[in-house]
Amino acid sequence: MSTAPDGPRATIRAVARLAGVSASTVSRALNAPELVNAETRRRVLECADRLGYQPNRAAQSLVLGRTRNVGLIVPDIANPFYAPFIKGVEAHFRDTEYAVFLADTDEDTATEVRLAEAMSERVDGLILCAPRMSGTRLRTVASRTTIVLANRVSRAAPSVLLDFRPGMEQAVAHVHALGHRRCAYLAGPANSWSNRQRRRYLAAGCAERGIELVELGPYEPRFTGGFRAADEVLAQDVTAVFAYNDLVALGVLSRLTARGVPVPARPGTPGGLSLVGFDDVPMASMTHPPLTTVAMPVTALARAAAAAMHAMLAEGAPGAPPPPPAAELATRLLIRGTTGPI
Repeated sequence: MSTAPDGPRATIRAVARLAGVSASTVSRALNAPELVNAETRRRVLECADRLGYQPNRAAQSLVLGRTRNVGLIVPDIANPFYAPFIKGVEAHFRDTEYAVFLADTDEDTATEVRLAEAMSERVDGLILCAPRMSGTRLRTVASRTTIVLANRVSRAAPSVLLDFRPGMEQAVAHVHALGHRRCAYLAGPANSWSNRQRRRYLAAGCAERGIELVELGPYEPRFTGGFRAADEVLAQDVTAVFAYNDLVALGVLSRLTARGVPVPARPGTPGGLSLVGFDDVPMASMTHPPLTTVAMPVTALARAAAAAMHAMLAEGAPGAPPPPPAAELATRLLIRGTTGPI
């Protein structure tokens, strides 16, 4: 237990004088103990404790070539889908030696690239959640630091993924059972891996069941994007709508309500629509009617991404071949009040 009195912070040179060794030996004993014999290291640690010496993290970074920082980049911090992902990553690293630095791209690919390249020089690893940048850019970032991808597949780095297939198949089966045969999909960002996966499984499910699918968009993955999309939906003579995410779906719901269009359709009332979102953000269950949506295990995704990053850093993985992708996490349909029969 340290017995150092209150006063100026102890220095590495003070520890060296008390232990009767050089400052460089103290540094090695603290940062690379395998290079120092056991008795010397014991003496150094004892003297450091007596003086209350606390290593300078910045100095340690220079010695070890590590920052003990992890970067996390998300597309839109205002989107409630990303809140549990951020909290999940931070919860994993909270009791470790790593600090998490968060950056928001505001759904802008150029900003994402700039942030990733800048942060790669200041962190030991980067977790990129649903990155929109090109494969070439991803490979460039991966050549500079350890990266883990969440909801994006690339040969440049390991990925943790959501499996959209079960949720999408359940959603299509649900609207089909309700009698819908002409539906719309409101697409998200064209450079989004998640958008491509959702569209892929949605199109396959509709084709299998004889449902005509009309694709509209892309729209910005926000409430305003859905609000704008609603008028285009009404011009398509569809009876059900799949929105890229819940924010888009909530925008559609708001605009349809303003125009007097019932959601879902009411018996004997023409022109109603059924509506399905994706993500299951908290407000999806708070609307009237509550939103039918495909739920995503976001917290589990975050924990898997953080665990993958932590394991790679512990193994000194930069430059090593990436491990295989983690098992995909299944999605599922939550049936609420915005879907009904024609």
